[in-house]
Amino acid sequence: MSKNAVRIKDIAAKANVSVGTVDRVLHNRGRVAEDVRQKVLLMMQELEYEPNMIARTLGSNRTYQLAAVQPSHTLDPYWQAPWEGINKAARELQQYGVTLRVYPYDMSRVDSFREQMELATQAQPDGIVIAPLFYRESLPFFERWQHAKIPYVLFNTYITEINPLSYVGQDSYQSGFLAGKLLQFGQTQPGTYLIAHIAEDIANSVHVTQKEQGFRDYFAQLPASQTAGITVRSIDLPYPTEPAFAGRLTGLLAQNQPVRGIFVSTSRAYAIAPYLQPYAAAIRLVGYDLLEENIHYLQEGTIDFLINQNPKEQGYYGLYALADQLIFKKEVPPLKYLPLDIIAKENLHYYVEK
Repeated sequence: MSKNAVRIKDIAAKANVSVGTVDRVLHNRGRVAEDVRQKVLLMMQELEYEPNMIARTLGSNRTYQLAAVQPSHTLDPYWQAPWEGINKAARELQQYGVTLRVYPYDMSRVDSFREQMELATQAQPDGIVIAPLFYRESLPFFERWQHAKIPYVLFNTYITEINPLSYVGQDSYQSGFLAGKLLQFGQTQPGTYLIAHIAEDIANSVHVTQKEQGFRDYFAQLPASQTAGITVRSIDLPYPTEPAFAGRLTGLLAQNQPVRGIFVSTSRAYAIAPYLQPYAAAIRLVGYDLLEENIHYLQEGTIDFLINQNPKEQGYYGLYALADQLIFKKEVPPLKYLPLDIIAKENLHYYVEK
Protein backbone atom coordinates (compact mmCIF):
# COMPACT_ATOMS: atom_id res chain seq x y z
CA MET A 1 0.00 0.00 0.00
CA SER A 2 1.36 3.44 -0.88
CA LYS A 3 2.30 5.33 2.26
CA ASN A 4 0.63 8.44 0.85
CA ALA A 5 -2.69 6.57 0.81
CA VAL A 6 -2.47 5.23 4.36
CA ARG A 7 -5.30 6.48 6.57
CA ILE A 8 -5.96 6.12 10.28
CA LYS A 9 -8.77 3.68 9.51
CA ASP A 10 -6.27 1.48 7.61
CA ILE A 11 -4.04 1.30 10.66
CA ALA A 12 -7.04 0.54 12.88
CA ALA A 13 -8.14 -2.32 10.62
CA LYS A 14 -4.64 -3.78 10.45
CA ALA A 15 -4.20 -3.59 14.23
CA ASN A 16 -7.77 -4.75 14.89
CA VAL A 17 -8.52 -1.75 17.11
CA SER A 18 -10.84 1.25 16.85
CA VAL A 19 -10.04 4.47 15.00
CA GLY A 20 -10.26 6.27 18.35
CA THR A 21 -7.52 4.06 19.78
CA VAL A 22 -5.21 4.86 16.86
CA ASP A 23 -5.95 8.56 17.33
CA ARG A 24 -5.03 8.37 21.03
CA VAL A 25 -1.73 6.64 20.19
CA LEU A 26 -0.94 9.18 17.46
CA HIS A 27 -1.51 12.17 19.71
CA ASN A 28 -0.29 10.52 22.94
CA ARG A 29 -3.48 11.29 24.81
CA GLY A 30 -5.95 9.23 26.77
CA ARG A 31 -5.31 5.78 28.23
CA VAL A 32 -4.15 2.95 25.96
CA ALA A 33 -2.82 -0.40 27.16
CA GLU A 34 0.90 -0.71 26.47
CA ASP A 35 0.55 -3.89 24.39
CA VAL A 36 -2.14 -2.22 22.26
CA ARG A 37 -0.01 0.90 21.82
CA GLN A 38 2.96 -1.17 20.68
CA LYS A 39 0.75 -3.07 18.24
CA VAL A 40 -0.56 0.17 16.72
CA LEU A 41 2.97 1.58 16.42
CA LEU A 42 4.11 -1.63 14.72
CA MET A 43 1.27 -1.42 12.19
CA MET A 44 2.11 2.23 11.51
CA GLN A 45 5.70 1.22 10.82
CA GLU A 46 4.68 -1.66 8.54
CA LEU A 47 2.36 0.60 6.56
CA GLU A 48 5.00 3.37 6.44
CA TYR A 49 2.50 5.83 7.84
CA GLU A 50 3.58 9.47 8.08
CA PRO A 51 1.25 12.08 9.56
CA ASN A 52 0.55 15.04 7.31
CA MET A 53 2.09 17.71 9.51
CA ILE A 54 1.58 20.49 6.97
CA ALA A 55 -2.14 19.85 6.67
CA ARG A 56 -2.43 19.54 10.44
CA THR A 57 -0.62 22.85 10.94
CA LEU A 58 -2.68 24.69 8.34
CA GLY A 59 -5.82 23.46 10.05
CA SER A 60 -4.81 24.75 13.47
CA ASN A 61 -4.99 28.25 14.87
CA ARG A 62 -1.57 28.07 16.54
CA THR A 63 0.79 31.00 16.03
CA TYR A 64 4.55 31.04 16.52
CA GLN A 65 6.51 34.12 17.48
CA LEU A 66 10.12 33.83 16.33
CA ALA A 67 12.99 36.24 16.98
CA ALA A 68 16.18 36.96 15.05
CA VAL A 69 19.21 38.64 16.65
CA GLN A 70 21.93 39.72 14.24
CA PRO A 71 24.16 42.71 13.46
CA SER A 72 22.40 45.58 11.74
CA HIS A 73 22.56 45.27 7.96
CA THR A 74 22.45 49.07 7.73
CA LEU A 75 25.83 49.34 9.49
CA ASP A 76 27.71 46.50 7.77
CA PRO A 77 26.78 45.35 4.23
CA TYR A 78 27.70 41.72 4.92
CA TRP A 79 24.64 41.33 7.14
CA GLN A 80 22.24 42.31 4.37
CA ALA A 81 22.37 38.76 2.99
CA PRO A 82 21.44 36.83 6.18
CA TRP A 83 18.78 39.45 6.90
CA GLU A 84 17.27 38.74 3.46
CA GLY A 85 17.46 34.99 4.07
CA ILE A 86 15.71 35.23 7.43
CA ASN A 87 12.95 37.41 6.02
CA LYS A 88 12.49 35.14 2.99
CA ALA A 89 11.97 32.16 5.31
CA ALA A 90 9.57 34.19 7.48
CA ARG A 91 7.43 35.07 4.46
CA GLU A 92 7.24 31.43 3.42
CA LEU A 93 6.32 30.33 6.94
CA GLN A 94 3.70 33.02 7.48
CA GLN A 95 0.96 30.65 6.26
CA TYR A 96 1.78 28.37 9.21
CA GLY A 97 1.21 31.11 11.77
CA VAL A 98 4.79 32.37 12.01
CA THR A 99 5.53 35.98 12.90
CA LEU A 100 9.06 37.35 13.06
CA ARG A 101 10.67 40.16 14.98
CA VAL A 102 14.26 41.15 14.23
CA TYR A 103 16.56 42.58 16.93
CA PRO A 104 19.49 44.26 15.11
CA TYR A 105 22.56 45.27 17.09
CA ASP A 106 25.59 47.42 16.42
CA MET A 107 28.44 44.92 16.10
CA SER A 108 30.95 47.54 17.27
CA ARG A 109 29.15 48.03 20.61
CA VAL A 110 28.78 45.26 23.14
CA ASP A 111 26.14 47.25 25.04
CA SER A 112 23.99 47.29 21.89
CA PHE A 113 24.27 43.50 21.72
CA ARG A 114 23.26 43.09 25.38
CA GLU A 115 20.33 45.46 24.93
CA GLN A 116 18.91 43.63 21.91
CA MET A 117 19.46 40.22 23.52
CA GLU A 118 17.56 41.39 26.59
CA LEU A 119 14.68 42.71 24.47
CA ALA A 120 14.49 39.42 22.58
CA THR A 121 14.51 37.45 25.84
CA GLN A 122 11.83 39.61 27.47
CA ALA A 123 9.56 39.05 24.45
CA GLN A 124 9.47 35.32 25.34
CA PRO A 125 9.44 34.09 21.73
CA ASP A 126 8.86 30.48 20.74
CA GLY A 127 12.32 30.30 19.18
CA ILE A 128 15.35 32.46 18.42
CA VAL A 129 17.89 32.48 15.59
CA ILE A 130 21.07 34.35 16.46
CA ALA A 131 24.51 35.33 15.18
CA PRO A 132 26.39 35.51 18.53
CA LEU A 133 29.44 37.61 17.64
CA PHE A 134 30.09 38.49 21.30
CA TYR A 135 31.05 35.18 22.86
CA ARG A 136 31.25 36.06 26.57
CA GLU A 137 28.13 38.20 26.57
CA SER A 138 26.12 35.50 24.78
CA LEU A 139 26.59 32.74 27.34
CA PRO A 140 24.30 34.09 30.13
CA PHE A 141 21.46 34.53 27.64
CA PHE A 142 21.89 31.01 26.33
CA GLU A 143 21.57 29.74 29.90
CA ARG A 144 18.36 31.73 30.36
CA TRP A 145 16.89 30.41 27.12
CA GLN A 146 17.84 26.88 28.08
CA HIS A 147 16.10 27.29 31.44
CA ALA A 148 13.02 28.81 29.76
CA LYS A 149 13.00 25.99 27.18
CA ILE A 150 13.30 28.42 24.28
CA PRO A 151 14.97 26.64 21.34
CA TYR A 152 17.66 28.69 19.62
CA VAL A 153 19.68 28.26 16.45
CA LEU A 154 23.13 29.73 15.88
CA PHE A 155 24.38 30.96 12.54
CA ASN A 156 27.69 32.48 11.41
CA THR A 157 29.40 31.62 14.73
CA TYR A 158 29.50 28.12 16.25
CA ILE A 159 30.09 27.91 20.00
CA THR A 160 30.95 24.36 21.01
CA GLU A 161 30.29 24.41 24.76
CA ILE A 162 26.58 25.20 24.56
CA ASN A 163 23.60 23.17 23.43
CA PRO A 164 21.65 24.99 20.71
CA LEU A 165 18.97 23.30 18.66
CA SER A 166 21.29 23.62 15.66
CA TYR A 167 24.13 25.55 14.07
CA VAL A 168 23.88 26.65 10.45
CA GLY A 169 26.92 28.10 8.70
CA GLN A 170 30.47 27.58 7.61
CA ASP A 171 33.07 25.40 9.28
CA SER A 172 35.29 28.27 10.38
CA TYR A 173 38.32 26.08 11.06
CA GLN A 174 38.17 24.44 7.63
CA SER A 175 37.70 27.80 5.93
CA GLY A 176 40.91 29.04 7.54
CA PHE A 177 42.71 25.86 6.47
CA LEU A 178 41.40 26.37 2.94
CA ALA A 179 42.57 29.99 2.91
CA GLY A 180 46.08 28.87 3.81
CA LYS A 181 46.11 26.45 0.90
CA LEU A 182 44.82 29.07 -1.54
CA LEU A 183 47.60 31.46 -0.49
CA GLN A 184 50.47 28.98 -0.47
CA PHE A 185 49.59 26.59 -3.30
CA GLY A 186 52.24 26.75 -6.03
CA GLN A 187 54.42 29.24 -4.16
CA THR A 188 58.10 28.30 -4.01
CA GLN A 189 59.77 31.40 -2.58
CA PRO A 190 60.27 32.08 1.15
CA GLY A 191 58.34 34.89 2.76
CA THR A 192 55.62 35.86 5.21
CA TYR A 193 51.97 34.81 5.18
CA LEU A 194 49.68 37.08 7.15
CA ILE A 195 46.24 36.58 8.63
CA ALA A 196 44.71 40.02 9.06
CA HIS A 197 41.98 40.72 11.60
CA ILE A 198 40.34 44.08 10.94
CA ALA A 199 38.53 45.76 13.85
CA GLU A 200 37.93 42.46 15.66
CA ASP A 201 37.89 41.65 19.37
CA ILE A 202 39.80 38.42 18.79
CA ALA A 203 39.52 37.03 22.32
CA ASN A 204 35.73 37.42 22.18
CA SER A 205 35.20 36.22 18.58
CA VAL A 206 35.14 32.43 18.45
CA HIS A 207 34.68 32.15 14.69
CA VAL A 208 37.70 34.36 14.03
CA THR A 209 40.01 32.40 16.34
CA GLN A 210 38.84 29.16 14.68
CA LYS A 211 39.73 30.57 11.26
CA GLU A 212 43.20 31.56 12.47
CA GLN A 213 43.78 28.12 13.97
CA GLY A 214 42.84 26.45 10.69
CA PHE A 215 45.12 28.83 8.77
CA ARG A 216 48.08 28.11 11.03
CA ASP A 217 47.43 24.37 11.01
CA TYR A 218 47.57 24.31 7.22
CA PHE A 219 51.16 25.55 7.27
CA ALA A 220 52.05 23.37 10.27
CA GLN A 221 51.11 20.18 8.42
CA LEU A 222 53.24 20.95 5.36
CA PRO A 223 56.49 19.00 4.97
CA ALA A 224 59.61 20.81 6.14
CA SER A 225 60.85 21.13 2.57
CA GLN A 226 57.90 23.42 1.79
CA THR A 227 58.08 25.59 4.91
CA ALA A 228 61.75 26.58 4.88
CA GLY A 229 61.93 30.34 5.13
CA ILE A 230 58.18 30.72 5.67
CA THR A 231 56.78 32.82 8.53
CA VAL A 232 53.11 32.86 9.53
CA ARG A 233 51.92 35.94 11.42
CA SER A 234 48.64 37.41 12.57
CA ILE A 235 48.06 41.15 12.58
CA ASP A 236 45.32 43.12 14.31
CA LEU A 237 44.30 46.20 12.36
CA PRO A 238 41.93 48.99 13.44
CA TYR A 239 38.97 50.21 11.39
CA PRO A 240 40.10 51.14 7.86
CA THR A 241 38.98 54.74 8.43
CA GLU A 242 41.49 55.20 11.27
CA PRO A 243 44.91 56.68 10.33
CA ALA A 244 46.71 53.85 12.11
CA PHE A 245 45.31 51.35 9.60
CA ALA A 246 47.34 52.67 6.66
CA GLY A 247 50.47 53.18 8.74
CA ARG A 248 50.46 49.68 10.19
CA LEU A 249 49.74 47.98 6.88
CA THR A 250 52.28 49.89 4.78
CA GLY A 251 54.89 49.27 7.45
CA LEU A 252 54.34 45.52 7.24
CA LEU A 253 54.52 45.54 3.46
CA ALA A 254 57.82 47.47 3.55
CA GLN A 255 59.65 44.98 5.80
CA ASN A 256 62.68 43.12 4.49
CA GLN A 257 61.07 39.67 4.37
CA PRO A 258 58.57 39.85 1.51
CA VAL A 259 54.89 39.23 2.15
CA ARG A 260 53.66 36.42 -0.12
CA GLY A 261 50.03 36.33 0.91
CA ILE A 262 47.39 37.93 3.14
CA PHE A 263 44.27 36.22 4.44
CA VAL A 264 41.59 38.59 5.76
CA SER A 265 39.53 36.78 8.39
CA THR A 266 36.30 38.70 7.69
CA SER A 267 34.52 40.24 4.70
CA ARG A 268 36.82 43.31 4.67
CA ALA A 269 39.42 42.18 2.12
CA TYR A 270 38.43 45.25 0.10
CA ALA A 271 40.03 47.46 2.77
CA ILE A 272 43.47 45.93 2.17
CA ALA A 273 43.22 45.55 -1.61
CA PRO A 274 44.15 49.16 -2.56
CA TYR A 275 47.43 48.88 -0.67
CA LEU A 276 48.44 45.81 -2.69
CA GLN A 277 47.92 47.33 -6.14
CA PRO A 278 51.58 48.50 -6.44
CA TYR A 279 52.74 44.93 -5.81
CA ALA A 280 50.90 43.52 -8.86
CA ALA A 281 50.76 39.72 -8.57
CA ALA A 282 53.53 39.42 -5.96
CA ILE A 283 51.13 39.25 -3.01
CA ARG A 284 48.08 37.01 -3.01
CA LEU A 285 44.97 38.21 -1.21
CA VAL A 286 42.19 35.92 0.01
CA GLY A 287 39.07 37.01 1.87
CA TYR A 288 35.40 36.27 2.37
CA ASP A 289 32.09 37.10 0.80
CA LEU A 290 30.62 38.68 -2.28
CA LEU A 291 30.32 42.27 -1.16
CA GLU A 292 30.25 44.86 -3.91
CA GLU A 293 33.68 46.23 -2.95
CA ASN A 294 35.21 42.74 -2.83
CA ILE A 295 33.75 41.89 -6.23
CA HIS A 296 35.35 45.03 -7.69
CA TYR A 297 38.84 44.05 -6.54
CA LEU A 298 38.31 40.40 -7.51
CA GLN A 299 37.47 41.44 -11.07
CA GLU A 300 40.44 43.79 -11.07
CA GLY A 301 42.75 40.98 -9.96
CA THR A 302 43.94 42.46 -6.65
CA ILE A 303 41.87 39.94 -4.68
CA ASP A 304 42.76 36.45 -5.90
CA PHE A 305 40.02 34.41 -4.22
CA LEU A 306 36.92 34.95 -2.12
CA ILE A 307 35.49 32.21 0.08
CA ASN A 308 31.71 32.43 -0.08
CA GLN A 309 30.13 31.65 3.30
CA ASN A 310 26.58 31.56 1.87
CA PRO A 311 25.28 34.17 4.35
CA LYS A 312 21.79 34.34 2.83
CA GLU A 313 21.38 30.58 3.22
CA GLN A 314 22.63 30.78 6.81
CA GLY A 315 19.75 33.05 7.76
CA TYR A 316 17.22 31.15 5.67
CA TYR A 317 18.03 27.67 6.96
CA GLY A 318 18.51 28.99 10.49
CA LEU A 319 14.90 30.14 10.72
CA TYR A 320 13.67 26.98 9.02
CA ALA A 321 15.46 24.85 11.64
CA LEU A 322 13.20 26.42 14.27
CA ALA A 323 10.12 25.81 12.12
CA ASP A 324 11.11 22.20 11.51
CA GLN A 325 11.08 21.51 15.23
CA LEU A 326 8.24 23.74 16.39
CA ILE A 327 5.80 23.33 13.50
CA PHE A 328 6.65 20.28 11.44
CA LYS A 329 7.92 18.16 14.36
CA LYS A 330 10.99 17.08 12.42
CA GLU A 331 14.29 16.00 13.90
CA VAL A 332 16.74 18.86 13.44
CA PRO A 333 20.43 18.01 12.87
CA PRO A 334 22.69 19.71 15.43
CA LEU A 335 25.08 20.87 12.68
CA LYS A 336 24.32 22.06 9.17
CA TYR A 337 27.57 23.07 7.53
CA LEU A 338 27.18 24.99 4.29
CA PRO A 339 29.65 24.63 1.39
CA LEU A 340 32.79 26.74 1.26
CA ASP A 341 32.65 28.00 -2.32
CA ILE A 342 35.91 29.26 -3.83
CA ILE A 343 35.21 32.27 -6.01
CA ALA A 344 37.67 33.54 -8.62
CA LYS A 345 36.98 36.15 -11.27
CA GLU A 346 36.60 33.33 -13.81
CA ASN A 347 33.55 31.80 -12.06
CA LEU A 348 32.21 34.93 -10.36
CA HIS A 349 29.32 35.36 -12.80
CA TYR A 350 27.78 32.08 -11.62
CA TYR A 351 27.39 33.50 -8.11
CA VAL A 352 26.43 37.12 -8.67
CA GLU A 353 22.70 37.73 -8.99
CA LYS A 354 21.71 39.77 -12.01
